[in-house]
Amino acid sequence: MAVRLGIPEALADAPLPRRLAWITLARLVLLVAALSLLGIFYLRGEFRLETYSIQVALVILGCSFALAGGYAAVLRSGKRLELLADAQLVLDQLTWTVLVYLTGGASSGATSFFGLSCLMGAILRGLPGATLAAISAAAFYAGLVALLRFEIIAPPPDQPQALYQISGDELAYYGLVNLLMLVVVTLLAGYLAERLRVTGGQLQKAEERAEQAERLAALGRLAAGLAHEIRNPLGSIAGSIDLLRTSTALSEEDHELCSIVKREASRLNDLVTDMMDLTRPRPPEIGQVDVAIVAREVVELASRSGRGASDVRVEYSGLERAAVRADASQMRQLVWNLVRNAVQASAADDCVQVSVTAVGEEFLLAVQDDGVGIDAAARDRIFDAFFTTRSQGTGVGLAVVKRIADDHEFRIEVKSDRGKGARFEVHLPTAVAAVVNDGA
Repeated sequence: MAVRLGIPEALADAPLPRRLAWITLARLVLLVAALSLLGIFYLRGEFRLETYSIQVALVILGCSFALAGGYAAVLRSGKRLELLADAQLVLDQLTWTVLVYLTGGASSGATSFFGLSCLMGAILRGLPGATLAAISAAAFYAGLVALLRFEIIAPPPDQPQALYQISGDELAYYGLVNLLMLVVVTLLAGYLAERLRVTGGQLQKAEERAEQAERLAALGRLAAGLAHEIRNPLGSIAGSIDLLRTSTALSEEDHELCSIVKREASRLNDLVTDMMDLTRPRPPEIGQVDVAIVAREVVELASRSGRGASDVRVEYSGLERAAVRADASQMRQLVWNLVRNAVQASAADDCVQVSVTAVGEEFLLAVQDDGVGIDAAARDRIFDAFFTTRSQGTGVGLAVVKRIADDHEFRIEVKSDRGKGARFEVHLPTAVAAVVNDGA
């Protein structure tokens, strides 16, 4: 398996592992730079290793190198990455607290590093990460100030003692400034991280739409060249089969074979039609359409063709009239594709229920089948072009349904559980105020 930044390729594409890898790498670079600076100062004779603050700093550097190695090992395993991110934030704030202790305590300018960890928390976990870093910093800073104030710990012996001897007012001032800094940095970093997340998601969706448009454009060019080449022979085949079936010399088995040929020719013609509708959409010509009448006509047609005429029942229930604003032919195509999809998903002796009901200020067109259903992972992609859960499906019919619904600003939902059938619901704004029901 390929490895990127010390983690498996399969994990490198996930947002949190990738960010953790980059931050772990940046931490190692920072530690090497800090160790190099200490070495340069030591060689120049600007400090001695026997100095208390230098010894503590070296211990902290050693611990940080060890922790970085531990971070890398956990990151490589790919387990408990959120816990790893939280641990890094808390331990980093503890490291900065030690630095604050060595450089002046409550009045130290090193408190600005607390804000750096809040920013890192926002990068890793968004606002929750920044908040955790801020709370950790506030707790460690307050604990350090209290320990120094009540003389539980002594200031570093090699540092100016005057830095640690501050009045109550000065202590309140430094505490308020640092608290305000943490709050501002946390809120700003959390907001920017959330905006980045939203923008990144929108960019990813835009890229997916562009890729889909490119695929559809290629398919459109192919479909345009093949449509006439396929449809003309299909028409000849269907006409020849109809003519052949009138012959009295055919046996019952021959008639059955003719029915199979005609059914498959009709299926191929539907496929060509779907591909043309998907790849060369036309803007809808909006007018008043009675979706209840359209649904009943489609149910009647489906009951007389294909499996609807043999082993699957197709039934309609609901309103007698339901006027909506839509393109009449596209509305018929939407209903037909939903019904055809439900019939194809059904087993022998199943029933496909088609209904139009009034729900609030809109009509609800529903197509229910008793098939195998759709699992949660497939539901997210069921309307993608060329995605199908059936071995003989093409993944085009429902993509056409989604395109028509989007063009009309209809809302479409799928309700299904694996093994319990599927229900497709299309929410249609009413075109008239009155709803004529069966008894009206």
